[in-house]
Amino acid sequence: MAATPPPKPAFDARPNEPAYAKLAPDQGPGKSQWGTPIALAGDGDPRKGKTLRINQSEAVGTSPDRNKQHGFHFTAENCIGCHACEAACSEKNDLPAHISFRSVGYVEGGTYPDFKRLNISMACNHCEDPVCLKGCPTRAYTKFTEYGAVLQDPDICFGCGYCTWVCPYNAPQLDPVKGEVSKCNMCVDRLEVGLKPACASACLAGALDFGVVETAPEKRVQNELSIPGFPDPSITRPNIRFENKTHLPREMKRTDSVPLVYVKQKLKDKVRYEAQVAPQKRPLRWGVNKLSSRENPLVAFTLTTQTVVGAFLTLLLGAPLGLEMLAPAAHPIAYAALLVALLGMQSVALVVSTMHLGKPHRFYRAFYNLRHSPVSREVAAIAVFFNALGAYTVLTAFGGWLTWLPEGLVATARSAAGVLAALAGLASLYAMYRIYRIKARPFWDHWQVMTSFYGSMLALGPLLVGAVYAGVLLAGDESVASLVSLLALSVALGLALEGAGLLAHARDLVRRGGEAEAAHFEQRTSFGKTYLARNIALGVSLAFALALAVAAPGGWAGFALLMALTLLVLVTAVAGRALFYVLVIPTTMPGAFFWRNRAFEEHARETGLAKMPQTGVLPLRH
Repeated sequence: MAATPPPKPAFDARPNEPAYAKLAPDQGPGKSQWGTPIALAGDGDPRKGKTLRINQSEAVGTSPDRNKQHGFHFTAENCIGCHACEAACSEKNDLPAHISFRSVGYVEGGTYPDFKRLNISMACNHCEDPVCLKGCPTRAYTKFTEYGAVLQDPDICFGCGYCTWVCPYNAPQLDPVKGEVSKCNMCVDRLEVGLKPACASACLAGALDFGVVETAPEKRVQNELSIPGFPDPSITRPNIRFENKTHLPREMKRTDSVPLVYVKQKLKDKVRYEAQVAPQKRPLRWGVNKLSSRENPLVAFTLTTQTVVGAFLTLLLGAPLGLEMLAPAAHPIAYAALLVALLGMQSVALVVSTMHLGKPHRFYRAFYNLRHSPVSREVAAIAVFFNALGAYTVLTAFGGWLTWLPEGLVATARSAAGVLAALAGLASLYAMYRIYRIKARPFWDHWQVMTSFYGSMLALGPLLVGAVYAGVLLAGDESVASLVSLLALSVALGLALEGAGLLAHARDLVRRGGEAEAAHFEQRTSFGKTYLARNIALGVSLAFALALAVAAPGGWAGFALLMALTLLVLVTAVAGRALFYVLVIPTTMPGAFFWRNRAFEEHARETGLAKMPQTGVLPLRH
């Protein structure tokens, strides 16, 4: 009987591969600098010796270090900025011009003739605590014991882009053409046959290397966790180490449009560079042409959902809190019609949020990671709210037709659906808030996001109910004074909540420094006039709402004043939410000359270069 041939290797290595392209054996300590074991699977571990089925191959690599954490090592003074690592990565992975798993950025400092440039080659760092894995709602990410690689499956991804938000290194790349995310895969097929990743093998100056983490390459003496421009490594505990023995100036500047400079600080026996706002003068601008972003659907989705939740709570709690005209029996047609309208508004919001995905037809995958992903929890909470709201609407609008059921059962079911919808609505806004507590995006990582979301709920929801019921009451010659007064009080509470959060947010952004303060600097300059106008409008709206709550105007005058307040609050809310999405400055690496340089991307879109695929910049679309 013929012997079964061995499985084909995962990668076809050349017979004359040079020595510098081959993996070196582990010669480092048993633990990483974070105190975690480098060996990810012991001798008796059932995960050891498994095939990764790379390129449909059943072969298993024979390296004795296969189940140890691997990582990159970057020697900064050796890097000449040739971009060979970028080219090798793109060629190996057959990437289009607008996607790059690895990029070379740089910071500069000093003055002539003592001028220094520090190049930084960066890709996925296959972190010990990968936030992309925890954040992904579809569970497209897996951290393997083999090499410690964090791999992502584009076929599972549905293109929400949340991993691109939470990653401090801009490693996951959202492809707007394919509608999916992909990233560096550590070239695990090359590792299986004893070769380094393509980028490290192609480095001309020996700046980029690869091996078991904490094992410094030959003739290297440093295994530093950070380098000027590198985000806080404690966020994810990345598996990359640095060597930089060259004396650098006190300040190293970015060469993209991000207003940051890295300043040398002496901390105990260590020297590190901390991000600070670059001292510069910028005129106040409106920035209206920059308020529109790829996240416009999220502006509509968040505000609509908060309005619907607030309006439903107003209808549900209005009568118990003294607004008898909001009782279902008082105006049954208006009550039912408004519930149907709320259900329709939330349906549109859900469609908008779904169409924001790269693959909208895969929306159901949002429930896959309820254990870790805040996106999954938000989707689940909103699904419960939507269905409970639907049940409450049906039992309210058509409960009288269910005469074949016991009357008490219908009433109990209706009350239960109402309570469930109220609780799920509040929970959905909290889950929505948790999405934005991202350490890699300091502008969002603040409790002000919660006060903004719940403030919008308290303001926009009652205003919607007030606008409908004020017209209904006036049509029936009923007084609107008490309705206007109490709803205006809720609006004032919501605006005060948001205003208090904004004041604390602005103060804390300056105190925290770095990307947080830089975002606030952009807020006060590039969008300074819009920011000031929003704040003034918020203050005026608060005073207006308090005046209505105290004066309690009736008749058509009260209706007109309520509608004016509604328009003012709505415009203020839309402007504030648009600012929320465009102002964030992530803790990513300094941009390169073209790739990942915000200034170049803006220039490309303004001049039409973005219409040329070879420039690597695409319009903001899916």
